[in-house]
Amino acid sequence: MAHYDGRENTHPMNYGPDLGNLEVRSLVAQWNDRLFKAKAPTDPNCINLTNGASFGLANAILQCTYPFNDITKRIFVISPTYFLVNSCFIDNGYSGKLKAIPEFDNGEIDIDSLVTELEQIEKVTPSKPITAEDIPKTQQPGKPMKKIYNYVLYVVPTFSNPKGGSLSLETKLKLINIARKFNMLIICDDVYELLDFKAGTDGFEYHKRMVYLDRETLPEGEIYGNVISNATFSKIVGPGLRVGWQETATPHLALALASGGAVLSGGTPSHLNTVIVGELLRNGEIDNIVSNFVHVYRERASALKRAVLRYLPRGTKISPVDGGYFSWVTLPPEYDNLKIAQECAKRGVILATGDNFEVSGDSLEWGKHGVRLSVSYMSSQDIDEGINIWGDVCKEVGRA
Repeated sequence: MAHYDGRENTHPMNYGPDLGNLEVRSLVAQWNDRLFKAKAPTDPNCINLTNGASFGLANAILQCTYPFNDITKRIFVISPTYFLVNSCFIDNGYSGKLKAIPEFDNGEIDIDSLVTELEQIEKVTPSKPITAEDIPKTQQPGKPMKKIYNYVLYVVPTFSNPKGGSLSLETKLKLINIARKFNMLIICDDVYELLDFKAGTDGFEYHKRMVYLDRETLPEGEIYGNVISNATFSKIVGPGLRVGWQETATPHLALALASGGAVLSGGTPSHLNTVIVGELLRNGEIDNIVSNFVHVYRERASALKRAVLRYLPRGTKISPVDGGYFSWVTLPPEYDNLKIAQECAKRGVILATGDNFEVSGDSLEWGKHGVRLSVSYMSSQDIDEGINIWGDVCKEVGRA
């Protein structure tokens, strides 16, 4: 890449534009359009470059919510959830305002529970149009009015962490309609869907991202939308790069995400590394990298399923391992999951029991029987050996 004009595209050793280099954002847009078979070309101004999904989430909460005076009233988190995500919300002032929405074994979520919670909150504290006077602690005088949402839903729509489930197209559309009704921002951690183990088979299509559905069905006159696709190259290239991107239905919301003080001062985060990723996109090497990951993880997932069926007690349930990193294993109710995990640890097998994946302040007791397994780190042989030891401990410790 050498198209540096000092404005839309700056040299990688200089400060980056707030949204990131236009050349890189255009390559990201074109790559996604090809993979997801977009109906129309994506405007690169709908893309904001970040230094990974964790930063992207924290920044979205910082720029698009207001924790004071019952403006942003609740953060809904699909449960079980990514075990480090709670801190992103608590750091932004939402301790005590997190609500767990259960994920079912089939990958769907309890939409009825979500709607009931929203309706009950609105009865007590009805929402109204938000003005600059309502958000004095974060609205800077003379600056454009911030786009603030009354609610947030955090979800990993495809190959979720930790259960590995995926939302149906119907559920995604329902959630978008709910979001529009209640001024709710849906933050999608779109980090695993390219690791689809069916990739390359006849008739294959990737799970459609919610941001594309938001864009395609955007109501007339709506300039922001209700979905942020919070994506990263950490899972498909390497986490050390610290490069990600956010995509929105319109340029207005992407610009809002790039308008925080840290970005205005320092430019796009990880600017140098975004240019490196841009080269991978430009020369097509990224497709080979992703394909290799899929090949390796697919083999490990098969080994994991075989080992669970072979070694663990009769009646053990395992979620589909169709892509991503994770599978969720549920022991029969008569087994003491936590006691078994403690004994496994003594033998060098660390089990990530379900109690690690609770929403802060709203436990659903996932630790009683659930365990998250991952295919991203260990070889097929190590996976088989570890689950074999787990099975032996189940036999020795016995039932609760």
